Amino acid sequence: MSADKEILYNNFMDQLMDEDIKNGAFNRTICTRFPPEPNGYLHIGSAYAIHVNYMAAKKFDGNFNLRFDDTNPLKEDMEYVNAIIEDINWLGYSPGNRIFYGSDYSNEIFNAAIALIKKGKAYVCELSPEEITEYRGTLTEPGKNSPFRNRPIEENLDLFFKMKNGEFPTASKVLRAKIDMASPNMNLRDPVLYRIIHANHYRTGNGWCIYPMYDFAHPIQDAIEGVTHSLCSIEFKDHRPLYEWVLTELEVKEPPKQREFGRVNVTGVVTSKRYLRELVAGKFVDGWDDPRLPTIRGLRRRGFTPESIRNFVADIGYIKHQSTVDYALLEHSLRNDLKTKVNSVMAVLHPLKVTITNYDDDKTELLSIENNAENDALGTREVPFSKVIYIEKEDFMEVPTKGFKRLSLHSEVRLKGAYFIKCNEVIKDEETGEIIELRCTYDPETKSGTGFTGRKVKGTIHWVSALHGVKAEVHLFDQLFEDEEMVKDHEKTWNEKINPASKVVLEDCVMEPSIKNARVEEKFQFIRHGYFCVDQNSTDKKFIFNRIVSLKDSWKGKKG
Repeated sequence: MSADKEILYNNFMDQLMDEDIKNGAFNRTICTRFPPEPNGYLHIGSAYAIHVNYMAAKKFDGNFNLRFDDTNPLKEDMEYVNAIIEDINWLGYSPGNRIFYGSDYSNEIFNAAIALIKKGKAYVCELSPEEITEYRGTLTEPGKNSPFRNRPIEENLDLFFKMKNGEFPTASKVLRAKIDMASPNMNLRDPVLYRIIHANHYRTGNGWCIYPMYDFAHPIQDAIEGVTHSLCSIEFKDHRPLYEWVLTELEVKEPPKQREFGRVNVTGVVTSKRYLRELVAGKFVDGWDDPRLPTIRGLRRRGFTPESIRNFVADIGYIKHQSTVDYALLEHSLRNDLKTKVNSVMAVLHPLKVTITNYDDDKTELLSIENNAENDALGTREVPFSKVIYIEKEDFMEVPTKGFKRLSLHSEVRLKGAYFIKCNEVIKDEETGEIIELRCTYDPETKSGTGFTGRKVKGTIHWVSALHGVKAEVHLFDQLFEDEEMVKDHEKTWNEKINPASKVVLEDCVMEPSIKNARVEEKFQFIRHGYFCVDQNSTDKKFIFNRIVSLKDSWKGKKG
């Protein structure tokens, strides 16, 4: 975008970037980047960071890069790379062919380190990791110089090349920047630039045994790719002076600008990679795509749509400080996205048998029912009705309490899209006393759509024909952790921390036959129960549905 082009400032980031452009900071196309580590899966917090970078680039007709920060061979894997690429494309923030890898710049980053050594701005240090921490000082006390800080340049060069050639064991030496051990910013107290790691890298194999730290690699990678704005979450604000120091000392022309935005936390979920990895590795959850996890894979499997996630992060807006957002906003976005898009179907999760005694034994009729009450364009479907049906157990009460508006003994109720029925008899199990069947009669004059106005009933309930119903398994989800703070309690096991009701499996559910051709990830509204999605483990012989969200919206329109 040219410097004289006027834009509408929708947020503070627009203004910061436009000021850089108007001040002549760049003579190249605006470019942002999202730099995930390939050591885990993307989560809902990642989606916010992706959105900020992607939309900023789009606003200024620029480029958006996906760059893997793969400078630590100990935890990185191609599995995560492939998953991240798939997830980011599914979300709708595709980088196209602008996918890069930090490890591809190994030579350039190494040469940058050589340049700093030659300028007297970096040195090889032999302090142990514990000693480096001790020498670093505290927030109130300055650090002290390493005894190796004033090594001659030639000695530093010789040692650094030997580090590269594998002549020293892991963690025995590091390369540090020579900045200021008394700086009030701890990140400037001679930070480590390179460390020794003897491990196979998923892309470079054993080609390297020294790897740059992120704070050193980050600005160099940005400069190589032509990134103009490195948009980072707020915890990197104190790292910005080091980012700028590296670019200044390397004399980079038109250096990229680091700009920060607020970090988003979501109530009721844990996005720490460490915790997520422990849950997955320990098999406390069903993998990275467990529908209870806030990973993009988990949200997708549960049934969230990319549109709902994009709307969620867009509704948060550009924030300057750390903020906590109610998970209810994400659910609200999902409901808004699906309410006019998906078909409503009748599903009985806790079946109670109902025999309509005055209905012909061999008769089946097809009833026309609307697919979506809020969208006539989705049309209607034909639902079979027969002598024996199932209703929800909770829709019957032998002796109704005050305010109960469904079926009870000697009362009437309307069957959705069908007829009035009246319960005349209750059949119970002789041993347990549990109600196992209702015997009812129907009034053929009350068929839906005929305009019958003879009398009214208090309620309408859904149902499924026993003869035509499709059996299915339904998974109901709740928060994985009832108490987020308990997650940090290292004295408790994961089994103690996990909400035992976070996943409930219902095995004997019955659906209307319209779901027979449902595809994996296809979504429906189950009347009165919420929005559901076909799970990836469904087969032609066994349907599995995940409840994405209930129908009740608890979002109050507030962000914390």
